[in-house]
Amino acid sequence: MAKPSRAQSDSPVRKLQPKLRMIANGSGTVNALRCEHCGPLRVKSKELLQQVALQRDERAVPVPRRQVAARRGSLQAIPPGVEAQVLVQTTNRDAPALRGERNRKGNLITARVPLSALDELAARKDVTFIELAEPLAAPKPAVNPAQAATPSRTRFGFPQQRGAADVMIGIIDVQGFDFAHPDFLDAKGRTRFVAIWDQGGSARPSPRDARFNYGAEFTQQQLTEAITAAPKVGVAPHDLERQSEMVAGSHGTHVASVAGGNLGICPKARLAGVLVSLSDKDQDPRASFCDSTRLIDAVEYLLDLAARQKARAISINISLGTNGHAHDGSSGVNRWIDRELTLPGRCVCVAAGNAGQEAAEQPGDYGFVMGRVHTSGRIPASGLNHDLEWTVIGNGLADISENELELWYSPQDRFGVSIRTPDGRWTEVIHPREFIENRELPNGTILSVYNEVYHPANGANYIAIYLSPFLAKDAVVGVAAGQWLVRLHGQQVRNGRFHGWIERDDPRPVGRLGSKELWNFPSFFSQRTNVDDSSVGSLGCGNNIITVANLDAARDRIHITSSQGPTRDGRFKPDVAAPGTDIVAAKGFAGPNDLWVSMTGTSMASPVVTGVAALLLAREPRLTAAQIQGIIQRTAQPLPGADFSWANGAGFGRIDPEACLREAAEAFKRKDRTE
Repeated sequence: MAKPSRAQSDSPVRKLQPKLRMIANGSGTVNALRCEHCGPLRVKSKELLQQVALQRDERAVPVPRRQVAARRGSLQAIPPGVEAQVLVQTTNRDAPALRGERNRKGNLITARVPLSALDELAARKDVTFIELAEPLAAPKPAVNPAQAATPSRTRFGFPQQRGAADVMIGIIDVQGFDFAHPDFLDAKGRTRFVAIWDQGGSARPSPRDARFNYGAEFTQQQLTEAITAAPKVGVAPHDLERQSEMVAGSHGTHVASVAGGNLGICPKARLAGVLVSLSDKDQDPRASFCDSTRLIDAVEYLLDLAARQKARAISINISLGTNGHAHDGSSGVNRWIDRELTLPGRCVCVAAGNAGQEAAEQPGDYGFVMGRVHTSGRIPASGLNHDLEWTVIGNGLADISENELELWYSPQDRFGVSIRTPDGRWTEVIHPREFIENRELPNGTILSVYNEVYHPANGANYIAIYLSPFLAKDAVVGVAAGQWLVRLHGQQVRNGRFHGWIERDDPRPVGRLGSKELWNFPSFFSQRTNVDDSSVGSLGCGNNIITVANLDAARDRIHITSSQGPTRDGRFKPDVAAPGTDIVAAKGFAGPNDLWVSMTGTSMASPVVTGVAALLLAREPRLTAAQIQGIIQRTAQPLPGADFSWANGAGFGRIDPEACLREAAEAFKRKDRTE
């Protein structure tokens, strides 16, 4: 077995995030197939797309002979045809324009770059680090299939406030916005949506701003004209102004209804939606992007829209998730949004995530699969080891997703790492500053391991491990099922503490090959290795973002699936809990006789706080996101049996909107005691 390579510290390739290096050193065919389930990648070449159509029939899968997936020491022969969405860190905010640049904030730049141009980009002296954008996880709320009745105005447990006509609520979500639903119509029958940007659509021109020159933008006038014209032609309004996703019971419609519907928290606010396309029905996912740069674009678009509409302030909700990076607020998307939130009159609320469950509650309950994503521990002294058990699903399923584990530890320490496969074979120890890349194992899995020191975003050391399927035009071999063992070797230990997270996949079938079902499926830690805290999605770890847990209000407790804190650096996330269990709100695209649906998840809790934040900004638009965060924490009420201390599941307790509003009114008042 080949020895691991030691990266050259002065090589431009060192500026590339390990995952980006691994992908760049794959073949064109492999990366084209990888685009099927990797949101930040897109196949640009039509010829390559035609070459790599996945086989989805009942023919037997030819098991490939063992091949050597050689690691290239440089990026000199990257096949063309595949593009990546990346975040680039530069030495200064005035760095000259980059190839494929899309947007910039300070010294952070989003760019769309061919993989074959990465060496050129990394060679620039004003570029310090390049990382692949993070894939987005689709929200998975629990939906009550029973038809719901019209909800009460006071269903959230506090009186509905009526102000905020000059404040905007922005919703970044999926599955479409049913702009003609009665919950979004004003007294004259016009939609309250001032705009919808469909990032995956083509029915209307894209926004005029060059940063957002993709998708389709619908104006309030166009949407209202569709509402007026629809009865005359005998169709629904959304059939006249078609979004790329219009799912019955749409997630985005429900979330918008909670935050700013006529029966929601803030019913007078102006509404704006950004539809992030996560659909694999309307377009080939290999030919499109779905990643954290789309969230950055969405936030920037909404901030610009609020300014154009002369709104006094804006409150934005994101009920989507990312789970990569260090969970300490240092990821590119976290830093970008945090910078935008330093100005007053802006707030962003994020769902904590639904990865809180660690064990089955009853026979047949497999909710823990989505919950066992975090581990932590301490190697007490040099010369000692620590083992982590990492499970890949089997039983007739072939997992063809990229299984990714990141381990973060103190820069004071030096850990080695070795991997044992489910059939008992060990790799050698990969020491700090060493890596193995795209190594094919005897079981067909492609293994990459990077042992890095001093990450440029936070200074921490980290180990990145990737279990990739074997992908070829005529053969697909899933990641070997069973328990993988990751052994950490304490070589030099001064601190010894570590945290690790598995990147969550969305469970979904891809098709069949022979006797196996092909799936993208989440791997997970064993019950012994899993540590039941710090499972809040990485997007919710931002400093100025308000992160919301799911309160089961009927039982006065946090829902079992609600993700927990704290962050890796010990900060208090989630900030607060809000009702998110059995929440009745608008059911989109289901027809006039089926208007309401009940859903459960942190996706439903977050827009409650988004609506409250809009009410606070209506009362006092000078508030910053940090001040709103402080007011919410100050006024939150403990759950039964708890005190005012922060709790890893509930944050500082249940949100108290009335107390928040009183506190906001006093935020800038001062008394002079000098006389």
